[in-house]
Amino acid sequence: MLPGGLLVLGVFIITTLEMGNDFQNALRRLVFAMEKSMNKRRLWNFTEEEVSERVTLHVCSSTKKIFCRTYDIHDPKSSAKPADWKYQNGLSTSWLSLECTVHINIHIPLSTTSVSYTLEKNTKNGLVRWAKQIENGVYLINGQVKDEDCDLLEGQKKSSRGNVQATSHCFDVKVLTHLLLNSDRRSTATVQICSGSVNLKGAVKCRAYIHSSKPKVKDAVQAMKRDILNTVADRCEILFEDLLLNEVPEKKILKKSFTSSLTEFLSPFRDPL
Repeated sequence: MLPGGLLVLGVFIITTLEMGNDFQNALRRLVFAMEKSMNKRRLWNFTEEEVSERVTLHVCSSTKKIFCRTYDIHDPKSSAKPADWKYQNGLSTSWLSLECTVHINIHIPLSTTSVSYTLEKNTKNGLVRWAKQIENGVYLINGQVKDEDCDLLEGQKKSSRGNVQATSHCFDVKVLTHLLLNSDRRSTATVQICSGSVNLKGAVKCRAYIHSSKPKVKDAVQAMKRDILNTVADRCEILFEDLLLNEVPEKKILKKSFTSSLTEFLSPFRDPL
């Protein structure tokens, strides 16, 4: 599970030069299959401004030469385009980190019409509604609400060279979600006959990264939102796997209230730096 702000950009393979062409179609299928699998679990969508290309790397085992190609994941018929692959020194020191603790208390009613759905699908439907609250929340960065187009490092101390010393910065983020609808918005509340419910409770520790090259507040908030949504979605997936391993009957869960703790501690293994 990658922190917010970081994405899986593609796949790679190490073979001899002669075998490289034999694996190109397999790499192409793998890129699209990988993206489809990750999209299935995501509670957020990419923006139109984001790059839609994914990468395949073929590393020659004898010459160490690298062949890089890209595919447009928005076009299933996309053909390979050659691309340059370059190494950069000191890249890991150019990232800013953001940390946030979110307290979760999600109640997901299970209507009688959804009993035929799997527990995972029922929970995913409930998480989609909760995700809208996270998307529409107010984000305090170091206790302040900032305009989304402002520079994240605005007001920070500069070095003698005039550059902001951002490498040691870790921003504290707090999330405020809307509890009530605005008076000018129509309520969409409905009455349902339910056969049970799922309650997800706990606290999740989230971390996101953004590059320190002229970072905007909106970039930081977007990365934080995605890590919150990814963390909760992944914790739920672990929960389902645990239920399967312990052979808990799913039909039994769907016919009564079921509460699970999603408490998450920040693991050092989630720190790519």
